[in-house]
Amino acid sequence: MRWARYLADGKTHYGIVNTDLTIDEVEGSPFESTRPTGVRRKAADVKLLPPVIPGTFYAVGFNYLGHTAEAGEFLAKDVKIPKKPDVGYRANNALVGDGDEVMVPRSSPGVIQFEGELVAVVGKKAKFLTEENALDCLLGYTIGNDISERYWQKMDRTIWRAKNSDTFKPMGPWIETDVSLPDLVTTIRLNGQQVSQFKTNGMLFGVARYLAEISSAITLNPGDVLWMGAEAPSLDMRAGDVCEVEISGIGVLRNPIVAER
Repeated sequence: MRWARYLADGKTHYGIVNTDLTIDEVEGSPFESTRPTGVRRKAADVKLLPPVIPGTFYAVGFNYLGHTAEAGEFLAKDVKIPKKPDVGYRANNALVGDGDEVMVPRSSPGVIQFEGELVAVVGKKAKFLTEENALDCLLGYTIGNDISERYWQKMDRTIWRAKNSDTFKPMGPWIETDVSLPDLVTTIRLNGQQVSQFKTNGMLFGVARYLAEISSAITLNPGDVLWMGAEAPSLDMRAGDVCEVEISGIGVLRNPIVAER
């Protein structure tokens, strides 16, 4: 099942996406009880929004071997392969949806880069999970593009603007509940040309391991999201480019790059 969050008639709705890309509207959300309203719309006729605004926005760094090595180059320092899951955070202000513009900040001296990522969406409250039962807390998965400004990432002591500037976190187009992690493939296209492809589940530490690690100290709540990291290469993008992140079985997240006005 695919859950979309969208804008129609000036209101925000949740709905179930059908195979013909129509959406059946519901009252409520996938994180609570729902009731069909009987309204059906074409996905092309609505504005898709980020499929959830998380209470807590977790993110993973250096979770693929290639990107860990690549990070050492653009950060100009020794980046060691993690020996355990490391958890970070992102900011909700940076979230935009499928089709929304990603802005190159006016104050940025450099360029921005893509990082196509699998996003796990928590569906029910959980704590003290094990790797064996951790995936049971999930509603499903969506796609994220962890836009990064590398000059700021290298120069600042934190990643407050390098990762969290306005529009830097496209997420969508919807939440897919029926996912086989071992079968997923991530493909990234820049201006229609494939520039990256990798096994999505080829992580140093998988989704279940991270959920167990987080829940050992922090309660997971419905609507929380966990972005699972990116594989190399992470390439430059400039105003006028269009970036697409596709994960097989989930969908395509597409966003144009513009200069901040």
